Amino acid sequence: QEANIVMCVVAAPENWEAVLAGIKNIRLSGQAPVDTKGCEKAGSLLPPKERRFAVLISTMMSSQTKDEVTHAAVERLGENGLLDPDAIVRTDEATLANLIKPVGFYQRKAQFIKEASRICLERFGGDIPDTLTDLLALKGVGPKMAHLVMSIAWKNTQGICVDTHVHRISNRLGWVFREGTKQKTTTPEQTRMSLEKWLPKDEWEPINPLLVGFGQTICTPLRPKCGSCGINTICPSAFKEASSPNPKQKKRGLGPT
Repeated sequence: QEANIVMCVVAAPENWEAVLAGIKNIRLSGQAPVDTKGCEKAGSLLPPKERRFAVLISTMMSSQTKDEVTHAAVERLGENGLLDPDAIVRTDEATLANLIKPVGFYQRKAQFIKEASRICLERFGGDIPDTLTDLLALKGVGPKMAHLVMSIAWKNTQGICVDTHVHRISNRLGWVFREGTKQKTTTPEQTRMSLEKWLPKDEWEPINPLLVGFGQTICTPLRPKCGSCGINTICPSAFKEASSPNPKQKKRGLGPT
């Protein structure tokens, strides 16, 4: 007798294609900070190996820091010849911290960047790790950063990069749920796993900058601009937060990126 095989299929959210197309249309202007100053732009004029290192360093600094601040810190490092692991290892931590300030937690990040640079030199010939496992082994690099670095630096998208914007907007759109429930996800990792179950893989890489820019300009954490949003007729959260923002939301949030 043949065994019954039960396939677990996660249905894609209703209207997701129309919603995604609408967001893409909104984002055509390219006016969000991520479009010119996101981690994707770090070291864009450098040779491949040097650019990969710049992307890693930029990504490590980006947590709880606005794109404009991170971008300016990367530029200062470049102006001082410090987009190079060997140069960073030879630079004292205080100098490095001062250069990347006011990046969030700049002193701790300077320590992590210096240690990551040493590992890049000792284990990877001055290049950056090319696997998620090795990237995640670096202090200061979490899943969001590792997936972003793999996509940008190595053109090897193995998962969706979920930051605070992607996490917030995916929940507002009703795109993600906690495993086995119809409840909102509470962490970026839960959001990533939920999105990856149904979002086509060719959308995995572009979804991050797409939603980040949407979150920076329209679907903001507080007082989202639903009135000027092109998908306000099909978004399940439209106008529900615009008129009565919760003052505690900012404190509970994941912080800017």
